[in-house]
Amino acid sequence: MPRRGDFLSKYAGKTNFRFFGCEVRVLGLLLATLLGAFPIPSQSTDTGRQIPPDATQIVSHLVQSNQNRAALLQHYEGCRRYSLDYTGFPSAKSAEMVVDARFSAPAEKQFRIVREDGSKLLLNRVLKGLLDGEKEALAEENRNRTALTPENYEFRLAGADAIEGRPQYVLEVAPRSRNKFLYRGRIWVDATDFAVSRISAEPAKTPSVWISHIAIEHEYAKFGDFWLPVRNTSITKVRLGGTAKLRIDYLNYSFGQSNTAPDADVCGAASGEAQLPAGP
Repeated sequence: MPRRGDFLSKYAGKTNFRFFGCEVRVLGLLLATLLGAFPIPSQSTDTGRQIPPDATQIVSHLVQSNQNRAALLQHYEGCRRYSLDYTGFPSAKSAEMVVDARFSAPAEKQFRIVREDGSKLLLNRVLKGLLDGEKEALAEENRNRTALTPENYEFRLAGADAIEGRPQYVLEVAPRSRNKFLYRGRIWVDATDFAVSRISAEPAKTPSVWISHIAIEHEYAKFGDFWLPVRNTSITKVRLGGTAKLRIDYLNYSFGQSNTAPDADVCGAASGEAQLPAGP
């Protein structure tokens, strides 16, 4: 007969990792790309004095600009490096995966795993699940219900900031429903392009009773006319004492029609050459 301590250890260990299945769908949807925007001027008075836009105007510009850029973006390719570290009960685990990612308009993404290392449990239950969640986010129904729009969120202008010398509007966002695929927190909107440049948030609803908190930091950069993700970090706290830290680096963007074979290695992962290109 197994001892009680052995049973608890086995059960708690599986439970601690089971939360990943819930978190994965949330992150997969939240990580879906928010495309950039065209410059839109602020209002001016008859005397020429600039009047900063309010939250409603900023969001209106943001939504329209995202639609404009989405219409222009026909294809891009890139490389992603996923790194996951879990610490806590019953033992520490880690995994890494390098992925060739390709997008084609209007809503097609293809992923090819170039390299994977570490825990099979984390690779299969978490990192590969993130790819499935991101594909799921492309469905029109999911895009509509998770889009950063006034239909899904309330917005409040919280102040101004600067990122790498570019002025930013800082908005507090609150979901209109406790949908676990929405989030609450702050977004930074580039004041020239009206594109999301940073997100600091948590899911509107905890996706599992086993999770006490998820903190998400998502960063974007401008490449030509487009704003695309460059880095994501999420930290998940598990009620039984574990902590999972996920980092995703988005590398080697190229645009236009595909010029590489489906099995070509755009990552350069084997030689360690994956690099983030400098934005214009």
